[in-house]
Amino acid sequence: MRRLWVTSATVIAAVMAACGESAEPTPPPAPATYHRDIAPLVQEKCGGCHVEGGIAPQPFQTYDQVFMMRKAIQVAVRQRIMPPWMPAQNCSEYSHDRSLSDEQIKLISDWTDQGGVEGDPADAATLAPPPATGLPRVDLELAMPTEYSPDQSPDDYRCFLLDWPEKEMSFVTGFHGKPGRPSLVHHIIAFLISPEEAAAYEALDAKDPKPGYPCFGGPGGGRQSQAGWLGVSGPGSMPTVLPPGTGIPVRPGSKIALQIHYSLSSAVAVPDRTSISLTLERSVQKIAIMQPWLNPAWLNDGGMLIPAGEKNVRHAFSFDVVPVLSQWTYGAFRDNMPVTLYSSGLHMHTRGTSAKLQIERQTGATECMLNIPRWDFHWQSIYNLAQPKVVKPGDRISLECTFDNSEPNAKDLGWGEGTNDEMCFGTFLMTQ
Repeated sequence: MRRLWVTSATVIAAVMAACGESAEPTPPPAPATYHRDIAPLVQEKCGGCHVEGGIAPQPFQTYDQVFMMRKAIQVAVRQRIMPPWMPAQNCSEYSHDRSLSDEQIKLISDWTDQGGVEGDPADAATLAPPPATGLPRVDLELAMPTEYSPDQSPDDYRCFLLDWPEKEMSFVTGFHGKPGRPSLVHHIIAFLISPEEAAAYEALDAKDPKPGYPCFGGPGGGRQSQAGWLGVSGPGSMPTVLPPGTGIPVRPGSKIALQIHYSLSSAVAVPDRTSISLTLERSVQKIAIMQPWLNPAWLNDGGMLIPAGEKNVRHAFSFDVVPVLSQWTYGAFRDNMPVTLYSSGLHMHTRGTSAKLQIERQTGATECMLNIPRWDFHWQSIYNLAQPKVVKPGDRISLECTFDNSEPNAKDLGWGEGTNDEMCFGTFLMTQ
C-alpha cells in the first residue's frame, strides 16, 4: 500500500510539474496605436465635422492632427461632450448613432495615457467609407436666391424664402442640406409654407433690405403659423431618406423658408449660398407628415410662463391625438386609425435645460422616444428611430420641457419667435 501511495504521489507531482512547465504567463495586451485602433474610430464618429473646411474648428484627418489634440479629445469624450450626441443612452435606439460606447471611450483614453502611440501605418485597419454626402437620387435642387454674408456675431439666424417650382402635387422622399460654406453653416432647417400662408412670408421677407430676414426659433409668420418641417441638416448629418413608399406632400404654390444658423465663433464671415437637394415622387403609398407636437394653449399670452428668477420651470403636455388626427393634420389623416412614428426631434431656445418625448401606453407602460437631458440650442437634430413605434387609440404622446430663467436681470418669458423668447415643442415623422 505504501508503494502505491508513493507511486500515485509521484505521478501527481510529475503531472503538476509538467503543467507548470507548459503554462506560460499571458502576455499583456499590445498598447493601442493610432493607425490600427484610433483612426477608424475617428473616421466613423468625427469625420463628418472634423475635416478641412468643416464646421469643426480643426480637422482630425492625420496622426499629427489627432496627436496634437489628444488631451482635449480625452476630456471631451470622457465627459461625453464629443462627438455631439444629445439623446440619453437609456431612452431609445437610433440609426446612425454617433455616440461612443464605454469601451470606445476607454480605448481613446488609454491611448492618450500611453503616450498616443502612432504605430506602423502598414497596420492601419481598413477605414469605413466616409458618410454619404448626397442622396441616392436628386430630382430638385433649390438654392438661396442670392449670396449672404452673416453679420451677427457669434450667431446669425437667417431665413431665406425659396419658391417651389413644381406645377403638380409632389412628395418629398429625400432631403439633404448642402452648406455653401461648411465652416460657417451650423444647421439648416427647411420649413414648408403652405400656399395659403405664402403671402404673409413674402411680406416678412420684403421688410428686410438685406437678403432674407432674421429668424430664431422658427420661420417667423406669427404664433398661429402652420409651417411644418420639411427637413433638417446639422453637423455630421446624413442625408434623410424617408421610409420606402412614404413621402411628404408639397402642393403647387408652396414656399420653403430655409432657416440657416451661421456660427462665427471660429470662422470669418464670407458670402454663402446654401442649397438643398430633394428626391421627389409623383405618388406614394403613404403620406408622411413631420408633425409638430405642443400644447396649443402655450401659444396664448401667458400660456407658457417662465417666471423671472426661477431655476427649474417645467411645462408638460400629454394628449391622445389619434381620435382627432384629421384636425391635427388638416385632413391628411383619418381619425381613430393608428399612426407609425419613424423619427423624433425636440426644440427649445437658450434657457432650455432638458426635454423629453414619450408614449404613454393605454396599458400604463411608458416608451421613451427622445430624451435630451442636457439641452444645447446649438446641437439640434432629428433622430431616426431604429424601430418605428405605433401609436394606437388610447395611447398618449407626452412632451416635457424644463427651463432655467434665473440669470441676473432675468425677465418673465413666454412663447415667441425671438431670441429672448422661448419655445417647447417636439416633432416626429409619421404615417398612417
